Amino acid sequence: MVANMKSGSMEAFCVGEPWNAQLVTQNVGYTALVTGELWKDHPEKALTLRADWVEKNPKATKAITMAVLEAQQWCDKPENKDEMCQIISQDKWLKVPVADIVGRMKGEIDYGTGRKEAASLVAMKFWADNASYPYKSHDAWFIAENIRWGYIPATTDIKATIDKVNREDIWKAAATALGVPAAQIPATTSRGVETFFDGVKFDPDKPEEYLKSLAIKKA
Repeated sequence: MVANMKSGSMEAFCVGEPWNAQLVTQNVGYTALVTGELWKDHPEKALTLRADWVEKNPKATKAITMAVLEAQQWCDKPENKDEMCQIISQDKWLKVPVADIVGRMKGEIDYGTGRKEAASLVAMKFWADNASYPYKSHDAWFIAENIRWGYIPATTDIKATIDKVNREDIWKAAATALGVPAAQIPATTSRGVETFFDGVKFDPDKPEEYLKSLAIKKA
């Protein structure tokens, strides 16, 4: 990303850290915004396994999920941030200076425009505020967006597709096995209506209405 910006073959990008911070520290560009400013507490990465593999390896599936959940809990603790950044800065992972990672992982953001945040309210989360939970309502948005841009048919049954692939039951079983308090396990599969930076709202119970309301779309 940074190399392409330096060569002029790219004018902008949207990725996770540390490339945004490197753009600033190397005086190549600036950060326009953190994605949490577009959509607060937005969904991010997903742990995905083939259904046939899960069926054949239920114990391994649960163990893998437990390992991810445990890592998320560990990464979210302030006292572990420095060690986490030391680990992922290594050549076999990101191969970048720790200094280019640790600040933003602690919510310290230099936008490169004169704007600085000492404790960003939209800093990356791994476990807090149910960041780990596979909400079906978020799945509905992802599928709706794929329909919006013509990647999958507009006739796709969103709910049926989600019910087929979302395995929140595995997440709950893994969390329970780890001793996660009941209060930290969502009681609902929906986070409700989501509101984006421009005031547009997404109701996971009415994805078709969301798609019809959009001014910019392919499908």
